Amino acid sequence: MEGQVYKIHSDFYYVMPENKEGGLLECKLREVLKKRKLKIKVGDFVEVKNNAIEKLYERKNSIPRPSVSNLDLVAVVSSLLEPEIDFIQLNRYLIFLKYHKIPVLLCFNKDDLMDKDELNKIEEKIRKIYEPLGYMVLFTSALYNEGLDEFKNLIKGKTIAFCGLSGVGKSSILNAINKEKEIKTGSVSEKNKRGRHTTRHCEIIEFDDIKIIDTPGFSRLAFDFILPKDLGDLFDEIKKYKTECKFSDCLHEKNSEECNVIKHLDKIDSKRYESYLSFLKEAKEFKQKITYEGQKEEENFKINQDKSFVKISSKKRSSSRRKVNQHIKNLKNIKGEEDD
Repeated sequence: MEGQVYKIHSDFYYVMPENKEGGLLECKLREVLKKRKLKIKVGDFVEVKNNAIEKLYERKNSIPRPSVSNLDLVAVVSSLLEPEIDFIQLNRYLIFLKYHKIPVLLCFNKDDLMDKDELNKIEEKIRKIYEPLGYMVLFTSALYNEGLDEFKNLIKGKTIAFCGLSGVGKSSILNAINKEKEIKTGSVSEKNKRGRHTTRHCEIIEFDDIKIIDTPGFSRLAFDFILPKDLGDLFDEIKKYKTECKFSDCLHEKNSEECNVIKHLDKIDSKRYESYLSFLKEAKEFKQKITYEGQKEEENFKINQDKSFVKISSKKRSSSRRKVNQHIKNLKNIKGEEDD
């Protein structure tokens, strides 16, 4: 039976059958898959037999933190005020999701906290930066239900996740579009104007032909997985100009006549370029780390004739009978020479 993993708790996996008859099944992972150290994620499609997961189907996409898979869309939520927009953090989310090839909906919440003139100015600025890059942009107020009908139409029939700093209104938006299940929300700290995390684990919430993977947040999004030379390809406005740079290994960080990106900085948003330089520094640190430390890790399973087999460690691997007999024969030969 095929199903989808809706939540994970300890060593139990709660799987919704494809036909949804009987509701969630409480399942365990087969020992052979455990030995392979196969990591099951919320959103995975799996094969289940006798309440045991026997097979993991190929993923459309996957994110390491939070540990989720098979997303159609991620709604990146920012608040216009309380807390104010952190454009570098916003770009961090966008570049991370672009790397994982996941479409994005940009949602700017709490527009009720701004007067009309301020709202018009910030809306114009945001649209000017992100709409030319192909992002869908939406302004909402979870408090007054503004923009939420459009939001719901854009995510209809999709499996999505929310992404954004705590306190920007992710849970409030979810509660506003889904009246059946109340999600705990947290207030914004008066001290640092940041929200408090309220979601503790990943779980699929399904309603009105929508699947939302509620997550505890996208944490530790450092660019410690990409090489400096590849980072520019994730910024469309940099990728557009980088091919005309004089040197193929140009990283577009110095004011040089040979760098075509630097020549066109007036056409690139300053916060986007500042974000690029910040992420480039992290990518350089990653490159230095793997250069001196390496990152090779031997797999604990092997493939032979399309079948997967668990590898036995060299310490535990016993010698074959043929090898043992040969060893005995060699010992006899040595003993015979000594007798002579």
